[in-house]
Amino acid sequence: MELHVNGERRRVETDPARSLLSVLRDDFGLTGAKYGCGEGQCGACTVLVNGTARKSCILKMAEAAGKTILTIEGLAQGGKLHPLQQAFLDADAMQCGYCTPGMILTGVALLSQNTKPADPEIVRAMDGNLCRCCAYPRIVAAVRRVRRV
Repeated sequence: MELHVNGERRRVETDPARSLLSVLRDDFGLTGAKYGCGEGQCGACTVLVNGTARKSCILKMAEAAGKTILTIEGLAQGGKLHPLQQAFLDADAMQCGYCTPGMILTGVALLSQNTKPADPEIVRAMDGNLCRCCAYPRIVAAVRRVRRV
């Protein structure tokens, strides 16, 4: 199966029922997407698939094949953080950091569809991502920093 991961064509021979998360982590060494619940409920495994935030722990390789995948490792460009990555730093929107890659990629997906989300829209978009450290107000503040006024 072939994927386009972080701007690079990658090929892997694997079971089509295997999760995208396991291929990213175990075969490609991309550990930014985290295993959390394994049921698509916590968002720690979120990546962008053709620009849409998807839970990679429940996305089977049969569905991911041929798609464009963006992980947190591919978000920064030219040695410069993506504006939302920088906003997370500036807003202290992380503590342990386990959920952060999924939160950032979910925020990137939101901002690509809606450049001026109101706070309730940010909260609704981020609702599928859990933060055990309860940094939610700072996460919303980080996304707010990047929205275009």
